[in-house]
Amino acid sequence: MLGRRAFTGRPTVILKLDVLARIQSGEITLAVRRWRRPTVRAGGTLRTAAGVVAIDSLERCRLEELTEDDAQRAGQGTLAALRRALVAHPEGDVYRIALHWVGADPRIALRAERLGSAEDRAAVQAALAKLDAPGLRGARGAWTERVLALIESQPGTRAAELAAVLGWEVPIFKQHVRKLKNLGLTESLEVGYRISPRGADALAAMRLREG
Repeated sequence: MLGRRAFTGRPTVILKLDVLARIQSGEITLAVRRWRRPTVRAGGTLRTAAGVVAIDSLERCRLEELTEDDAQRAGQGTLAALRRALVAHPEGDVYRIALHWVGADPRIALRAERLGSAEDRAAVQAALAKLDAPGLRGARGAWTERVLALIESQPGTRAAELAAVLGWEVPIFKQHVRKLKNLGLTESLEVGYRISPRGADALAAMRLREG
């Protein structure tokens, strides 16, 4: 089954680690979920804690149309178990989501790539300048260096504590950190964050430029 949580102001899909392992092995190729509106799209991908999952198709259906094959593909064992799980969450329409494992999250490898060349440094600096640019939705002025420096100085600190240092709301802080994570500059820990080797290089370049 798929879960749901808030993510940049919009619900998204969470796949549990045991389910991800079964998707990776090919044992699970389908998820069935109730949604008021779909939070994934056919042809898209989903970044998860273990890697990237591709969404092959998305189909709305009636509860009565689900089959034993659907239950097996979804890893539920029996159709009765699948229906019980859906009845427990009665709001919204039922969707079949066909999916498959793609591979490791490319951001993981990116974190370890050092900014060894002037071209690499310029590309990252341009990306950070774009995030700092006035008018960016949700931006708080030039914030990238402040957030990188804060994470560097307090690794493994809860997001709420880091957000309080900046005087930001926690959801806003997490959204901004996620932008840095997409560039391979930070990574999430079980609690809090840490700066990546690539992030350390980017922060050093920013400080050097100011000096």
